[in-house]
Amino acid sequence: MSSSIRRLYEDLRSICVAVVYPPGEDRDIVVQQLQRIGCRLRIIWPFPAEPPKNTDVIFFHVTQELEGRSSWTASQVDAALVALSDYESPTTLKLLLDTHAHGVLNKPFRSSGILSMLVLARSAQGFQLRLQAKIDKLETTMKSRRQIEKGIRILVDHQRMTEAQAYEHMRSRATGLRVTVAEVAAMLVEAQEAMDKLGLGRAP
Repeated sequence: MSSSIRRLYEDLRSICVAVVYPPGEDRDIVVQQLQRIGCRLRIIWPFPAEPPKNTDVIFFHVTQELEGRSSWTASQVDAALVALSDYESPTTLKLLLDTHAHGVLNKPFRSSGILSMLVLARSAQGFQLRLQAKIDKLETTMKSRRQIEKGIRILVDHQRMTEAQAYEHMRSRATGLRVTVAEVAAMLVEAQEAMDKLGLGRAP
């Protein structure tokens, strides 16, 4: 067994997997295979109002009880989501799409596909988290840039600085205060808004 495969199995044996599905032979197939893999298991039924906490992967029944529950979506759950679908009807497909699940298993469930789905769902969730982190960072950068532009405009309009002088002034103050340039710009914007409210926003 290669080191990468060994690490994969070690990772799977360390995770907690919740199975949200009604009792019966179908659930037994899923549970028994997860037990063979070595995952820590939580078996949950009836269907809970909220996704189970403190889990790494949730295998869940695609049921009418999902309808209208925004908490059962990949963006709202820390765990990877694997849908367990009884059949492919338009209603079931709509519910499945609403969850943005990282994977799906359709009946009849077979033990041979569960390991692959577990690995792929974990990988898809990891990619989703990395992508969201990049988006969040980009949004923060864009927000900071807009704030800096507002700060520059205030100094240009009220202190008769050039844009280059305004930015250098904010950068210098940021260094002295040990904060970011965007935070200095935010101080300027807040101060200007306060002056505007007092009727002192612009010099004659």
